[in-house]
Amino acid sequence: MARDKKPGRVRSALQNWLGVPVGLTIDSYWQEWFGTSASGKSVTVDKALQLSAVWACVRLLSETVSTLPLKLYERHSDGGRIPATNHPLYEILTKRPNAEMTPGRFMLMIVASICLRGNAFVEKRRVGSRIVALDPLLPQLMTVKRLENGRLEYKYTVKGQPRVIAEDDMMHIRGFGLDGVCGMLPVSTGKEIFGAAMSAEEAAAKVFAQGMQASGILSSDTVLKPEQREHLRKSLEAFMGSKNAGKIMVAEAGLKYQGITMNPEAAQMLESRSYGIEEVCRWFRVPPFMVGHMDKQSSWASSVEGQNLQFLTNCLRPLLENIEQEIIRCLLDRDDRYFAEFSVEGLLRADSQGRASYYNICLQNGWMSRNEVRRLENLPPIPGGDVYTVQSNLLPIEMLGQGAGSGEQVRAALTAWLTPNEQGRSSGNPGD
Repeated sequence: MARDKKPGRVRSALQNWLGVPVGLTIDSYWQEWFGTSASGKSVTVDKALQLSAVWACVRLLSETVSTLPLKLYERHSDGGRIPATNHPLYEILTKRPNAEMTPGRFMLMIVASICLRGNAFVEKRRVGSRIVALDPLLPQLMTVKRLENGRLEYKYTVKGQPRVIAEDDMMHIRGFGLDGVCGMLPVSTGKEIFGAAMSAEEAAAKVFAQGMQASGILSSDTVLKPEQREHLRKSLEAFMGSKNAGKIMVAEAGLKYQGITMNPEAAQMLESRSYGIEEVCRWFRVPPFMVGHMDKQSSWASSVEGQNLQFLTNCLRPLLENIEQEIIRCLLDRDDRYFAEFSVEGLLRADSQGRASYYNICLQNGWMSRNEVRRLENLPPIPGGDVYTVQSNLLPIEMLGQGAGSGEQVRAALTAWLTPNEQGRSSGNPGD
């Protein structure tokens, strides 16, 4: 993804070089083009994904969001909501965004694009004025340009053929950014973080590739001839590499072996790799323990439910809110009756007993109704479920102070907010 703006506005450094002779020693041009970090590593999206921490963080975020049901709701005047099954976009958002994708695959690509490239672009396909499909586009092939009239123009280039897409036909979901036009590219912005982690992984791989790991020195009292050194070098190749580990060498011609101990922890190799994982997780706002890094998690909740809650609040919620608001802005024509929302209750249901106890206290003390509880559980309201009850035989609040009354009066008050099935299961005891 690139940005193209008029003079006086910030432009991409690469575009500033257009038409300007470029020499081999101009570092600013080549560093922008290849994304080279101070560690000397060329940082790109594909190379960053070769880091296990980056791969795990992107997969965790994209796959978690893709498994959350996205629903389209219609608001009622009484404050409730029902699924907007009659809306034209309901089938597109919940069942089939386009001819090739399921909702899960569609959302996975959207979130992965935001995580790796800072932006997600979705083209609205229409028949007349009606949206019939949503096609995700590759951010690396998109150029965003600010026009003279203040509108944004999107140019999508495939195989050298540019295609201009109007702003009204584009849903642009931006990641974190500073100009409001496009999100910043996480891999390019954090190239030092990813480059350092890539260098540490490469250094560790080279150490293990040698097999011997510079573990010792062969010494002799006499000077070896060149042909003797070459013969010795070839004979040592039989003991190099991980597949030859454990073989026994034979020292000839008075050669003496002196071991050299190299402790990876003393060389801070393991610490550097561990710190690199934490840096990558910090960049994506992912708890390290959720990608298999089990150190230093004392600051997180001890229960699974608490960990999921913190992950949802601190990491997923800003991402989910961003997607929901862009759907309202770009697809629902700012119609206040309709809104899209992810169902996140599945992440919080690890402790069903604690949730049931919380609802029970709410109902018995009269500060939540049954319909309010049912809405929290994504269940439809029931007739009479808006009545508030208290612990005294679960009587309606308005009956307090009137005496217990006859059994028939209590029974009538209780069955007023029960469904027919629930009335059939009742034993007839007002306290049940």
